[in-house]
Amino acid sequence: MRETLIARVARWAGEIPQAPAYTFVDHLGDGARHTLTWAGADLRARALAVRLRELAAPGDRAAVLVPQGLDYVVAMLGTMYARLVAVPLFAPGLPGHAERLAGAYADADPLVVLTTTAALPGVTGFLAGAPAPKHVLTVDTVSGLLADEWEPEPPGPGELAYLQYTSGSTRAPAGVEITHGNLTANAAQLWEVVRARPRTSVAALWLPLFHDMGLVATVAMPIMGGNLAVFMDPVAFVMRPVRWLRLLSEFADVFTGGPNFAYEYTAARVTPEEKAGLDLSGVRVMLNGAEPVRPGAIEAFDAAFAGCGLRPEAHTPAYGLAEATVFVAASGRDERPVVTAFDRDALREGRAAPAGTGARSTLVSCGRPHGQRVRAVGPDGRALPDGEVGELWVRGPNVARAYWRDPERSAEVFGATLPDEDGGDGDDDAGDDLGDGGDVGDGGDGGGGGDGGWLRTGDLGVWYGGRLYVTGRIKDLVIVDGRNHYPQDIEVTVQEAHPAIRRDRVAAFAVPGGETERLVVVAERSRHGQGADPDEVTRAVRAAVRKYHDLAVHDFVLTEAGTVPRTSSGKIARRACLRAYLEGLVVRAGVD
Repeated sequence: MRETLIARVARWAGEIPQAPAYTFVDHLGDGARHTLTWAGADLRARALAVRLRELAAPGDRAAVLVPQGLDYVVAMLGTMYARLVAVPLFAPGLPGHAERLAGAYADADPLVVLTTTAALPGVTGFLAGAPAPKHVLTVDTVSGLLADEWEPEPPGPGELAYLQYTSGSTRAPAGVEITHGNLTANAAQLWEVVRARPRTSVAALWLPLFHDMGLVATVAMPIMGGNLAVFMDPVAFVMRPVRWLRLLSEFADVFTGGPNFAYEYTAARVTPEEKAGLDLSGVRVMLNGAEPVRPGAIEAFDAAFAGCGLRPEAHTPAYGLAEATVFVAASGRDERPVVTAFDRDALREGRAAPAGTGARSTLVSCGRPHGQRVRAVGPDGRALPDGEVGELWVRGPNVARAYWRDPERSAEVFGATLPDEDGGDGDDDAGDDLGDGGDVGDGGDGGGGGDGGWLRTGDLGVWYGGRLYVTGRIKDLVIVDGRNHYPQDIEVTVQEAHPAIRRDRVAAFAVPGGETERLVVVAERSRHGQGADPDEVTRAVRAAVRKYHDLAVHDFVLTEAGTVPRTSSGKIARRACLRAYLEGLVVRAGVD
């Protein structure tokens, strides 16, 4: 590896100093656009690095409690310039995430907290109930004059760049150790998959920068080719999703991304009047990842915006996870999403077979990996042939090296080995798309899993027809009378059983029973279902699950909006919902 990603910021500052690097559209503030050129980004990063090195030493943690905006970008770049370990979090006050912020902050145990003048009162209040750092630094008050004092100290590829805290869909958040080599490799892999053109293609996103997908796609990947990244606050998107599409309409070569729910939400919320001014013909890639990709979401989005020039090939299903920095696999650019109907009974028995006349599970392919290897592995730790469902294992220079301060779990997750592999990377099968990572996507000096063990993802998947399909999470499987049931299949059945049930706000999970597990379903009531009879809804749900899954519902809880927990990326947090149910914290609708 000849150059880490962070070194390229200074390169672009020298080669294209006045070219725009990052633009933040402040919909929630003054409505203006604020831009950092490459020279400006480098100058502010150097100035912050000087100040940080007065307060801390390489390897110390710096927690980023900064609102979405250019200051967040500067905080990340400056921390990496100074060879500190960034901890990308968020300013206190984000609804529904207080517990996550407190847990991640305490676990990281930072020496320095970075924030802004505007966010300082909230941060001060948060720190009053948390372990106090030695220093609190407001990024926006650091003088650019300090930049002249900076003496470059390029980090090595094996040094820690940041701790990426997982969203916690099945467990408490854990800090994933991302090295500079991991980040460089994954940015290169993703940049090559979208086939971005240097200094021409534009990234336009609204994803939160503390989330792995938002951080890599918005801050890191554009650095690869000196590309412009234009972004907004996620709240601005939620308030008016057409803002995202209007941003995309401004560019002739633009790529973007978001979780599945964002596509469904946008298709449902953008009005015909708002569509009239959109031109989406310049959208080259729309990554759809971070949660299971549903065929209906793709169909609804494409149908809603086909008249705005959107190409169906732009929609790009993808798969990734924080332990692999973020990106693992995606459909090819200019390739329509591949949707396959599988026999549901065969799939839950561990086999992928085309659907016949019986029950079916329709899955969207996540394409193929790039610059890394993916295997489906059986319970005995051996790689499975195509068509058999197993745990997905990943290996490549983008794979992180460990969980922060958790050696036991790190060995279990990151140190897996395959007894039937020959030690090389030359196996010629569907899971071996090594790609062409160039000088940043190749080799074992990424400081992660590229030259170590395999990453056990905890996800179930299958290779079928040369493509990867993710079928679910191992820990989320509902096992009743020895039969496996995928919760997402049950959840779709439930939300379609009665109009009183809110879409994508259903959690299906198992609770211990006498001789076998029992199925429990928690569902939020829709706006149109306020007057519905709960008993009628319950009967409809029980009948539908019995009919389509041959499964009895032990308990169905219809609850009010906002009850079913979701992760920062929009996934249903089934384990968190299970805990709340067992602790009696899930209240039935209409019950005081």
